[in-house]
Amino acid sequence: MSENVASGNVLIVGAGPGLSASLARVFSEAGHAVSLAARHPDKLSELCRQTGARAYRCDAADKDSVSALFETLDQGKATPEIVIYNASGRTRGPIAELDPDQVRAALDVTAWGAFLVAHEAARRMVPKEAGTLLFTGASAGIKGFPQSAPFAMGKFALRGLCQSLARELHPKSIHVVHFVIDGAIYRPERGAPFDDPEKTLHPDEIARTYLELSRQHRSVWTSEIELRPHVERF
Repeated sequence: MSENVASGNVLIVGAGPGLSASLARVFSEAGHAVSLAARHPDKLSELCRQTGARAYRCDAADKDSVSALFETLDQGKATPEIVIYNASGRTRGPIAELDPDQVRAALDVTAWGAFLVAHEAARRMVPKEAGTLLFTGASAGIKGFPQSAPFAMGKFALRGLCQSLARELHPKSIHVVHFVIDGAIYRPERGAPFDDPEKTLHPDEIARTYLELSRQHRSVWTSEIELRPHVERF
């Protein structure tokens, strides 16, 4: 069990269906009080009913919105000991045809938003010398793919942020982990290729890995882990 957090408050930023819903269920079942942050929290009512979580409106790419979220959590005695950043923006296409405004918006969510959340979390964790920051990355943060420059740019920046945070915050007893999700996540309602359980990552199993790493003893802290189905090439 981690010396940081055995149980306590968890904040999931970028909440919705799929992985973030699995994260909410898994951490809730493990005894954590879960807060969910999303631009449209009204869509999270069923997940809140299932997990006992509370949902908050937040635009991760907006500095004032992120600051207000953390202040609201402080006031409600829900300051998070574990923060999970699961938000990302994406736009695809040939480089000459991409809309620069859409690219900027994608980068704002994937990278700038991660910084804003880490900034607010660290302001609360550093004085306590305790806390855990978990960031959802992708194989795009390791290698760029054709017509996916904005996603690669954002995920490369996220990975750099996590590496810097780990080197700064691990000595302060704050655990930072970057998760490389290398493959499609199982979402059968989306059809192929997301509906094949043999070729995709199951979101519940990803979430259990987040939980396990949040419990690591600081003598063996992981700073980055790659998760992929057994058939994925790498």
